[in-house]
Amino acid sequence: MLADADDSVLLIVDLQTRLTAAMDAGERERVNASTAMLARGGGELDIPVIVTRQYPQGLGDTDPAVAEALPDWAVTLDKTRFSAAGDPGIADALRMTGRRQVVLCGMEAHVCVLQTALELVAAAYTVFVIADGICSRNPDHAAGACARLRSAGVTVTNRESVLFEWLRDAAHPSFRTVSGLLK
Repeated sequence: MLADADDSVLLIVDLQTRLTAAMDAGERERVNASTAMLARGGGELDIPVIVTRQYPQGLGDTDPAVAEALPDWAVTLDKTRFSAAGDPGIADALRMTGRRQVVLCGMEAHVCVLQTALELVAAAYTVFVIADGICSRNPDHAAGACARLRSAGVTVTNRESVLFEWLRDAAHPSFRTVSGLLK
């Protein structure tokens, strides 16, 4: 099962300034870099991008390292539920894309990412969680979330795999641009 650019939505969950500040600096940089790379690649390939913010009054806005990489058409939606898929507005935004694959990045892996992915699977979406695009304050919690997601049928993968799956061929007109993001 491969990620398909014509059937994918990139869902970025709660990469917000106060939450990212609570993460290990190396983890924060890795997650922000992976997510920004996918957002730029998605922008090049016209993939819908939905960004969520959990209680922005407390956790702040989307981290600038990610926000600056978002395509102009990215939609940002606020939520209070831990699962983005459980929020009616976000669920409607996903449904309106008409796409059935969700590529998921965000924080924290064991709470909002996990609950979102599991509810998306229950709603018959194919879910790809980007292992280098998620983290938790405690790395053991993120590892546990990945194990639980795999056992629930979620594909746990990485940014580079998804970008090349979206391209499928070195002859793709966006190959140079998208592969250049990896350098």
